[in-house]
Amino acid sequence: MFRTVLVLIVCGLVCLLCRPAWPAVEPESAGLTVPGFTAYCEPDPDAVRFSKSNGVTGWTDPSARIEWFGYLKTVGELHVAVRLRMPAQGTAELRLTVAGQSRTAAWRADDARALDVSFGSVRIPSPGYYRFALEGVSRTGADFGSPQALVLTGPAAIGAHFNMEERRNAASVHLGYPMEKGAPIVAFYNEVTVRTDPVWSYYMACGFQRGYFGIQVNSPTERRIIFSVWDSGNEAVDRANVRPEDRVQLLKKGDRVVASDFGNEGTGGHSHQVYPWVKNKTYRFLVTAHLDGTRTAYSGWFYFPETSRWELVASFRAPKDGGYLRGLYSFNENFGGANGQLRRLAEFGNQWIMTADGKWRELTSARFTHDPTGRADRKDYGAGTVGGRFYLSNGGFVGNSIEYGQTLDRPERRRPPSDIPESILH
Repeated sequence: MFRTVLVLIVCGLVCLLCRPAWPAVEPESAGLTVPGFTAYCEPDPDAVRFSKSNGVTGWTDPSARIEWFGYLKTVGELHVAVRLRMPAQGTAELRLTVAGQSRTAAWRADDARALDVSFGSVRIPSPGYYRFALEGVSRTGADFGSPQALVLTGPAAIGAHFNMEERRNAASVHLGYPMEKGAPIVAFYNEVTVRTDPVWSYYMACGFQRGYFGIQVNSPTERRIIFSVWDSGNEAVDRANVRPEDRVQLLKKGDRVVASDFGNEGTGGHSHQVYPWVKNKTYRFLVTAHLDGTRTAYSGWFYFPETSRWELVASFRAPKDGGYLRGLYSFNENFGGANGQLRRLAEFGNQWIMTADGKWRELTSARFTHDPTGRADRKDYGAGTVGGRFYLSNGGFVGNSIEYGQTLDRPERRRPPSDIPESILH
């Protein structure tokens, strides 16, 4: 009876007469249900809204695709449905594509309940990551409906892995450079070549226990060099709560550099310079440490290839320190989750440290780690060596090639930086 009513309704819609339609059914209890708020929207991530309570809403743009990504480890038949909520009497025709196979469904809502709209079955040919792309073909109501979930059943759903959390950022991935405890390191040199540059990416070259230094994609039109140093104490959010004796002090900055406070990830002194760096070009970074009793002055220096000069980004005096550079590391970060499905790839190479006796030492080993998101939610990351350099990748829903804690080694280059002025190093 339900199928008959649905067919009559669909046939009454002239725009849908020649297209196949599958019925909406009550939500399935078996299989894997992937929440709508874990999906992405392409090509414009702001074309719809995502929320844990309402799934995907505001889907009016016919060019917007709602996309889920997940790993399917079992070959075979996969039954695909989308749990959809639409205003009563609303109609829509949708297309879902996975593994190169497209299925179309036409649907009309008799009431405002969320129902599972079936797109039939597809064949999963091999284990791997797959994209489930939902497109709006036509509609008669205010929008294409509100997808609440992707529902997968059948043999190929066995063992499937999707991110089920509201956080859609790719996992942050790191390279830690091991060295002996207490080494008197006064300078840390690194080079970075970015291979992919989605918005909301931070490629951090020179990290240390008190701060970090790298390049960032802030918007489609703005890129930055960023150097920051943390305050003393344990304040995590608001720098206004940090006592004056625990605050990092700005000593000097470059002419085009903006200096301010930062919070919400610890607190401290922040500096940045707007600079149009480009992918596939190698950039050079240097952090120095100058001890002053119980304080240490940390300075970030960037080599500008346009002028062939090292220039100061900023210098901060860190209280309650008095130590050398330690805890050296690099990372890739996706700091905006709306495009966490895009891959971030960068190469880090020719790492060197200078000790207090003025001698350079090459760093050829690195230990791979990731943030908590990489433990179970997102496994699409990678690390290794290429062209004599380390690389890090995160996002993109491609298979990982590395285990947490694994050590990587690159070949020696035996070419320490030779063009750094003595006034910077001493």
